[in-house]
Amino acid sequence: MAVRPRDLAARMAGRRKPSDGYLRETFRLPREQARQKARDFLARYPKGGYMSSVESWRELPGGEIEFTMRRLPSAD
Repeated sequence: MAVRPRDLAARMAGRRKPSDGYLRETFRLPREQARQKARDFLARYPKGGYMSSVESWRELPGGEIEFTMRRLPSAD
């Protein structure tokens, strides 16, 4: 059976997790800029009101950091 790209895309789309209500932003920055961006994000969207956090991060070749920040869309 031949697998077409659109078949693979449709199958993968079916595996996506349902929306959990969080907004996510992914950044790719040098280490010091990544630290500052995360601090600015948490200052702008405090954990108490938005449940903000660093969801995941990894170090890339060359010293860049790729990280995903998540938060709720609005405070209660």
